[in-house]
Amino acid sequence: MAFRRFGKSLLYGLPLGITFLDCVGYVARVDGTSMQPALNPVAEERDFVFLLRWGIHDCNVERGDIISLISPKDPAQRIIKRVVGMQGDVVSTLGYKHEIVRIPDGHCWVEGDHTGHSLDSNTFGPVALGLMSARAVAIVWPPERWRVLKNDLPRRRRPIQVAKTSYYNS
Repeated sequence: MAFRRFGKSLLYGLPLGITFLDCVGYVARVDGTSMQPALNPVAEERDFVFLLRWGIHDCNVERGDIISLISPKDPAQRIIKRVVGMQGDVVSTLGYKHEIVRIPDGHCWVEGDHTGHSLDSNTFGPVALGLMSARAVAIVWPPERWRVLKNDLPRRRRPIQVAKTSYYNS
């Protein structure tokens, strides 16, 4: 009887769990110091964040959001960065081959908060929007750091010119 109940629970629970992880979101550990001080403010400790997949490909990403994406340099690696500019924006760069870049359609500009300690768009240029996989919405571990992550783009990193009409803001 117990085996039958377990089998039935598994039969219903497994597809629901997989659907939740695939469509809604999941928890992931943040490694490295590139997003300090927003994430991993103490180098020896790791934050765990809830990554919301819901709406990521429906254009629910704004400047200042922290996103998870597939690394343009290594497709096997996931990175977490802040969106600095969206398609059509003009941004000033920090060590990229051009001092000023207009972000092409279908791309965004991402940077780590810890300037100079991050492999980001200043290294590899604009990132295709299709590489985005989720938006970080909250720190869920450790308990003393529980908080909702704010959309907070530092004034010094705001785009020089914001696109007048954007596919993502219409």
